[in-house]
Amino acid sequence: MTDLRAGLIGLGMMGRHHARNLHALDGVDFVAAADGLGDPHGVAGNLPVLSGIDELIDFGIDYCVVAVPTHLHYEIGMKLASAGVHALIEKPLAGTYAEALELAEVFQSANLIGAVGHIERYNASLQELRLRLRAGDLGEIYQISTSRQGPFPSRIADVGVIKDLASHDIDLTMWVARSGYKSVSGQTLHKSGREHEDMVAATGLLQNDVTVNHLVNWLTPAKERRTTVVGERGMFVADTLTSDLTFYANASVNTEWEEMSHFRGVAEGNITRFAFPKPEPLRVEHEYLRDAINGDTETEIVTLHQGAEVLRVCEALLESSKTGSTIALS
Repeated sequence: MTDLRAGLIGLGMMGRHHARNLHALDGVDFVAAADGLGDPHGVAGNLPVLSGIDELIDFGIDYCVVAVPTHLHYEIGMKLASAGVHALIEKPLAGTYAEALELAEVFQSANLIGAVGHIERYNASLQELRLRLRAGDLGEIYQISTSRQGPFPSRIADVGVIKDLASHDIDLTMWVARSGYKSVSGQTLHKSGREHEDMVAATGLLQNDVTVNHLVNWLTPAKERRTTVVGERGMFVADTLTSDLTFYANASVNTEWEEMSHFRGVAEGNITRFAFPKPEPLRVEHEYLRDAINGDTETEIVTLHQGAEVLRVCEALLESSKTGSTIALS
């Protein structure tokens, strides 16, 4: 099989990591990059660095990784679809839900593979968590909580913390729980003097009646990336900074007084930290995209329609924060 010809547009902070993986990916020939500001991190190597997406398409590519600011995603995505080029578009998929949905429909109509860079799905701790939840290790799921907090990223200017960071938690929650959102409510703060929000406390209910909450901000001096799932048999905690997964079991306590057994609640039981391979999530994301373009229907990429649904929930949270109401999602 001939290697896929890959291009990359955007050589900034995220683009440099994509470039590193494209250079090393089996079955892929990284042929050219594009960025109007050149190659500030020197990651293109000996490859030509073109000025924009039109030149990159004309160079001849099978697929393109889009790592430019969010407000450019729609325009570049539409040009790639029109040229018959598959794409991996960094999250959020577009600036608005309407733009994201149109991109998804256009790629689908053109029979093109389109994926969104919700990289947390490829973190080994969440992959392992999803497998164990599917196997029934936790029993019935009651609640999913996420905490995604850290320092202010000066590179992000065109969206707020909901679309940039909380979008990760929204996607991984729907993926882990295998359910969409039924309703959401959010409270936001603007503390950095910018147009967009930099803190959000969100709550919600999934369609399968699992409760969720997300704490996300850009104003915490230390990074935190935790997903906690509580269910009838205990609690899973996934730390995606370290790719660790820990299970806190409910203790089994026998009681001779049957009437009291219904009121004893739960107690702390055994704690297990699991061992499993921990490949780089971005490398896994690229491998899955490559395989999907090559026709592997079993490969689970983040589809453009899924990326659009994430933005629908994000916009519902923004609406909730403005109106002070809970927003229902059909």
